[in-house]
Amino acid sequence: MGMRSLLLPRSWSLLAVCLLLPTIASAQKNIFLPSPLTVEEAARLARQRRAEILAARARATAAEQRPAQVAAPPDPMLMLAADHIPFMLHGADASAQFQQDFPLSRQLSHRRRAAEAAAVGARAEVARTRLDVELDAMRAYFMLDERRRTSAVVDEQLALAARLVAATMARFSSGRGSQGDVLQSQSEQARLQAERQALDSEIRGAEAMLRAALALPQETFIPLLASAESQTPPLAPSALVQTALSRRPELAVMRAEQQRARADVDVMRSMYFPMGSVRTGPAYTTTDGAGWMLMLGVSVPVWRGRLRAGVAEAQAMVQMADAEVQATSVMITGEAAAAREEVAAAQARLGVIQREVLPLSQKGAQSQLAGYAAGQVPLASLLLAFRTLLEARIDEVMAQVNLGLSWSRLRRAVGVSTNAEGNP
Repeated sequence: MGMRSLLLPRSWSLLAVCLLLPTIASAQKNIFLPSPLTVEEAARLARQRRAEILAARARATAAEQRPAQVAAPPDPMLMLAADHIPFMLHGADASAQFQQDFPLSRQLSHRRRAAEAAAVGARAEVARTRLDVELDAMRAYFMLDERRRTSAVVDEQLALAARLVAATMARFSSGRGSQGDVLQSQSEQARLQAERQALDSEIRGAEAMLRAALALPQETFIPLLASAESQTPPLAPSALVQTALSRRPELAVMRAEQQRARADVDVMRSMYFPMGSVRTGPAYTTTDGAGWMLMLGVSVPVWRGRLRAGVAEAQAMVQMADAEVQATSVMITGEAAAAREEVAAAQARLGVIQREVLPLSQKGAQSQLAGYAAGQVPLASLLLAFRTLLEARIDEVMAQVNLGLSWSRLRRAVGVSTNAEGNP
């Protein structure tokens, strides 16, 4: 009985541990994001977690195995032959042969060059995928930032609308206002409340998109987002263009394709040289007994038209690769310069809104509210002032988000990771 009393608590504790193990395991899988979450941290998480980058790395790893495959000569052959077996069965002519074929040119080394260039292009594709994943994550980040900032603006407008409803009801109760003013102010308040409820759903949708962009479980909590706006001017256009031309992975891919095309031309030209063949091994004949056999051979590339067509095709591919490199360089130059000016435009727009438009709209709304309370301003003028203030606040939010997106696009156009100001 005493032994059972000792074992019973242990069995219960073991059962409790078994029941808690799934909870502990699920808790370990939960991911806790830093608060506030910065756009740089979001980009880092996307680089670490997105499967597209893993797939691109796997493709690059596969491409790196091709040079060793294409540079190897054909597999040798072992052959056993019975050259002559007489009907009288008093002996046989037999041989064991080893055959190896090989090109009498540098065809294998040229094929290795082509495969190595393709591997370089595959590695550049990994960098391109990484930049695209980062840009996708930053777009989702700023989409959520815009929804949350807009909801805060609508909350401020709801507070003003509540003051407006109180003012109209006070005027109506004192006999200085009409019931129509009360209904109109309540209608404005209801419109803002409906907008606020719709924004809650949009915020949840934007959070889901950000989780997907960061490859996070959908139950992951998204904390506050850090402000990403910056009025620091970007670098000079010449510096950004030079960096983009040296670091954009798209240009590296085109240059690798250019090198591969040139190596393919050398491969096709080496086809003019014959293939060699060596066959050797022991042999036995009924007349001369045991001996050794040696055979040398070469292919005869007589179909010159096919060879010339192959070389011409490869040369055309080189011309196409050269043109694509030139076109990509021009496009990258334009994208970097345009992205810089987009940042400058977004900074100018946000500065004007924050310095002039928003303060004037706030003063106008306050003045109209005071005038309406004093009975000097009609309700229509007050509602117009409130809507003008709301538009100014929404314009500020959109300008802030557009500035962050402009920095992100500049980051992608330059092709390198950037600091908070978007400069390389």
